[in-house]
Amino acid sequence: MKAHAVVSRQEWLTARMAFLAKEKEFSRLRDELSRQRRELPWVKIDKPYRFEGPSGKETLAELFGKHRQLMVYHFMFGPEDDEGCPHCSFWADHYDAMPVHLAHRDVSFVVISRAPMAKIERFKQRMGWRFKWVSSNQTDFNYDFGCRSRPRKCAPRPPSTTM
Repeated sequence: MKAHAVVSRQEWLTARMAFLAKEKEFSRLRDELSRQRRELPWVKIDKPYRFEGPSGKETLAELFGKHRQLMVYHFMFGPEDDEGCPHCSFWADHYDAMPVHLAHRDVSFVVISRAPMAKIERFKQRMGWRFKWVSSNQTDFNYDFGCRSRPRKCAPRPPSTTM
């Protein structure tokens, strides 16, 4: 670990206030970027996505439930995986408490993975989660929304050489 300078309280306060000014500027820039993101145009979705859920097939429109907005978490759990991504799992440990808060803002929440529903259900049960989680395994949803790259069909690259 790098050794840090030890200074007087006044020197620290001067440095801290200078850094705080930078943090506030960053916050203002982030707020402006967020405002611009909210103003981006929406895209009409004409493709009939059908997800496998615990109760059978559901369309994208049905995932909204009774709300006008839908928040989707793309959980990295592919068909070839035996369990979900550790990072995604960390965040998922907090999802069961969100729906009541999101509902007050007219938002439904769903987790979507490419793993088959049987694998999702086993992992979800093992982890003790109750949130809504569906499979996009038989759809182009993840590809179409940039959450998964399509496999490239190209010649293998020649081995790199180092000098």
